[in-house]
Amino acid sequence: MTNKEIATLLRHVAASYVIKDEKKFRFQIMAYQKAADAIENTTSEIKDLIKENILQDLPGIGPTIKSHLEELIKTGRVKHFVFVMKGIPSPVYPLLDVPSFGPKKAFKLVSHFKLTNPTSVGEDILTLAKKGEIASLEGFGEKSQQDIIRALEEFKKGKTKTNRMTLPYAWETADKLLSYLKKSSAVSRAYTLGSLRRMSSMVGDIDIAVASDMPRKVIEHFVAYPYKERVIEKGGTTASLLLSSGKQIDLMVQPPNRFGSLLQHFTGSKNHNVRLREYALSRGLSLSEYGIKKKEKGKWVTKTFKTEESFYSYIGLDWIPPELREDKEEIQAAHNHTLPHLVEHKDIQGDLHLHSNFLIEPSHDLGQNSMEEMILEALRLGYKYIGFSEHNPSVSKHTPSQTYEILKRKREKVDILNSNNKNIRVINLLETDILANGDLAIDDKSIGLLDALIVSIHSNLGMDRKSMTKRVLKGLSHPRAKILCHPTGRLLNEREGYSLEWNELFEFCKKYGKALEINSWPTRLDLPDIMVKEAQRTGVVMAINTDSHAVFHMKLMEYGVSVARRGWAETKDILNTRPYQEFIQWLKD
Repeated sequence: MTNKEIATLLRHVAASYVIKDEKKFRFQIMAYQKAADAIENTTSEIKDLIKENILQDLPGIGPTIKSHLEELIKTGRVKHFVFVMKGIPSPVYPLLDVPSFGPKKAFKLVSHFKLTNPTSVGEDILTLAKKGEIASLEGFGEKSQQDIIRALEEFKKGKTKTNRMTLPYAWETADKLLSYLKKSSAVSRAYTLGSLRRMSSMVGDIDIAVASDMPRKVIEHFVAYPYKERVIEKGGTTASLLLSSGKQIDLMVQPPNRFGSLLQHFTGSKNHNVRLREYALSRGLSLSEYGIKKKEKGKWVTKTFKTEESFYSYIGLDWIPPELREDKEEIQAAHNHTLPHLVEHKDIQGDLHLHSNFLIEPSHDLGQNSMEEMILEALRLGYKYIGFSEHNPSVSKHTPSQTYEILKRKREKVDILNSNNKNIRVINLLETDILANGDLAIDDKSIGLLDALIVSIHSNLGMDRKSMTKRVLKGLSHPRAKILCHPTGRLLNEREGYSLEWNELFEFCKKYGKALEINSWPTRLDLPDIMVKEAQRTGVVMAINTDSHAVFHMKLMEYGVSVARRGWAETKDILNTRPYQEFIQWLKD
C-alpha cells in the first residue's frame, strides 16, 4: 500500500468511530486523524520505516497505531480496523470525499436507502435527490437536498475535499480576496484561518475571519466579490462562495471585542485546540470561539478578547505563532516561556538558488531573465548576496572540456558583475546533478571554477532507501558540495519523494559542515516541515532558497520561510540569514 492509501484507510477508521459514537471515541478519532496527517506528509515509505524499526519516530504514531500498521504491511489487513468498521456499509467511505458530506450524513443516506455499491453511490444519491426523495428525511429538507445535488454535481467535475491546493496557490487566492474585503469601511480586521493561517504545505477550503460591528454590510460586500462563480450560502454573520477556480471560500464575521477568541479557535489545529482546552480545564476555565468562561460566585462568566495575545495570556501562556499550533509540545513550551524565536522573512540576507538565462546549455531548464535583471530584483528585496546556481551543462551533449569552457565564461561573467556592483555580492554556484552511482555531473577541473556546488537528484528517483542514501552521501561528500537541494525530491500533488536514511544524512551534514535546502518552489516546499524540525533538533543548518527561474519567482521566499517556521527554525538554523562575510567563510570552510 502507498502512504496515501494508508492515510486514507486511517481516515476511514476515524470516520467509523465518528459514526459509532463521536463523543465516546473522540481521542481515538484524534489519534487516527493525526496519524493520517503524519503519514501523508512523510517522504519515507511506511514499509521502509517498519523494516528499519523507526516507524515510532514519526510524529503522531504511537505504540498502538504502530502495531496496527505493522500488521497491515505484513498481512494486508488489520483485525482491529475490521472490527471498528464492522456494520458500516462500504459505500459510506467514497462519500467522505464529497464537499459538505461528513461521516454521519453519508452513513444516514447510505443506510436509509440501503445503497450497496461504492462505485455508483454518488450517482445513486444524486438520482434520489433529483427525484425529491431526500428532502423528507429527518434532519434534511428541501435546502439540504438542493445542496446535496449541487455538491455531487461539483464532485463529478473534480471539486473534492481531497483536491487540495499547494500553499502558494491558496495564499494568493486568499490574499486577493483579503485585499478586496479591506476595501470595505465595515471591515476592521481580516485574517485567513485554519491550515492556511498555519501555512500548511497543502490547504483545503479557504476560511476567512473578519472583525466588524457591521456584519451585514461585510456579508453584502463579500458576496459581491467579482471573481465568484456563485454564492453557496449567505447568513447574518457567515457566508460561502464558490470561485470560478472551483475553490470554496467561507467567511465568518465577529464583533471586534470577541475577535481574538474566534481567531484562536478557528486557526486550529484540532489537536492543538483539544490540548489547549485540556490545559484550560486544569485551571478551571472553559474555552470557545466566543471567549473564556470562568466561575465567579457560583456562576459561569464569559470573558471576551480582542486579540489572540490577550486570549493566550489569560490562561497563562505566551502567544503561540499560528505555524506552531499542531500539538507538537508548543503548549508546554508556551507555558515554560521557551517557544522559539522563529525566523522571519526580513531575516533573509540572500537567495542561493537562482537560475538565470546565461547560456550554460543545461541538463534541465534554463532561466528566463538575465543575471543583471535578477540582481536588480535582489537589491529591491534588500539582499546582500545572491548565488547563481544554473543547472550543470548537459552531460550527454558536452565533453568535459566543453563544460569547462562554458563554466569559464560564467566565472568571467560573475567577476565582472562583482566589480560593477558594490551593494550586493554575487556567488558563483552551480546546481549539479548527483548521478545514479553517486558521482557528480562535472569533473574537478570544472568545479575549480566555481565558488561552491549545490547538489541535487533529478534522475533514477525509484532507488531503494539505502541505495539512494549512499548515492546522496557520496555526491555530498565532495569538498565543494555544500548544500543538498530539495532533499526529498517530492512534487506536491504530483509525486511522492524518494526515501532516505534521514538520521544518517543529518549526522553526515552536521559532521562535515553541509546544509540542507528548504526549497520555496510551490510544488516542492522541501524539506517538509516535519523534517525541518528533526534537522533543527539535530543541529543541521538549512538554507531557504526560491529555485527561481525568473525574476517574479524571487518573491516565493516567504513560502520557504513559512516551512522553516513550521519546523521551529530560528535564525541560527538558517544559513542565509548570516551576513555575507560570515556566510562566505562557511562556504569556504
